[in-house]
Amino acid sequence: MSNKVTAAITAVGGYLPEYVLSNFELEKLVDTNDEWIRSRTGISERRILKEPGKATSDLGAKAVEELLKKRGIDASEIDCIICATVTPDMVFPATANIIADKVGATNAFGYDLEAACSGFLFSLITGATYIESGRYKKVIVVGAEKMSAIIDYTDRATCIIFGDGAGAVLLEPNQEGLGIHDSILKSDGSGRDFLHMKAGGSLIPATAASVAAGQHYAYQEGKTVFKFAVTRMADVSADLLERNNLTGEDIAWLVPHQANLRIIDATRERIGLPQEKVMINIQKYGNTTAATLPLCLWDYEKQLNKGDKIILAAFGGGFTWGSALVTWAYDSK
Repeated sequence: MSNKVTAAITAVGGYLPEYVLSNFELEKLVDTNDEWIRSRTGISERRILKEPGKATSDLGAKAVEELLKKRGIDASEIDCIICATVTPDMVFPATANIIADKVGATNAFGYDLEAACSGFLFSLITGATYIESGRYKKVIVVGAEKMSAIIDYTDRATCIIFGDGAGAVLLEPNQEGLGIHDSILKSDGSGRDFLHMKAGGSLIPATAASVAAGQHYAYQEGKTVFKFAVTRMADVSADLLERNNLTGEDIAWLVPHQANLRIIDATRERIGLPQEKVMINIQKYGNTTAATLPLCLWDYEKQLNKGDKIILAAFGGGFTWGSALVTWAYDSK
């Protein structure tokens, strides 16, 4: 046992809305088809939060509640909640604070972290530093998105990609050498032109004109984003392995952001992993932005073993990207 304190993932929770939006339904909304979508993205369907009056915090709260139940702890024991999202319930207060209220985490402080599709990864490393410092014992990191709230369902370039959902992990101190070991996080603000939402911020506040012009929807210049994502996500994962004197053979799982099957494949090939070592659920959920990584962990939890080394990797708007090396801390079979 080492004296060094690491932040270990000790529980995972997830939640998806019931409504399934299939490729065949999208064929009725925009000029596209199932084969075209699947061949270019790998997506067959995605989940959409349809209930009136429900928002990102409702998805996040459900994921947190499941996590607490699995771990057998009360919400009052949580010290901090960090919520990664680009679809907050409102500009303020933070969605993390609303989630805390909904789950009864009365002793937790919290805030939102916005790094688009890299949001969960950035939040995970932020939460880990609280644990490593010794100041806090239980930190929850949530990735939650209601992407359907900012998607234009007449824009076939974006509406086929995104879905709604939430995933959460609990971080606790560990002295067995398990947990988060290393990470490389990057950002490049010059990428903002290629993936953004034009209006709703201080640059273009919401007006009748901005709404009429359709400026409150996610915009993506697909080819440029794809080109950047393929190289950046693969590069940073390879760099992380090299820095830690590891090869693909040492890695049990790659946990990649679920944006596009071709980007996932490029990352997998770069670090020398066979397909069966890659967590993939894009076909079921599409791109849930900050929720993709925790939803992968949630889906594959029973296949993870204590001591497994895993690589988390993401790329998102901003541009933001990064990877993290984690040793899994428990058996959940």
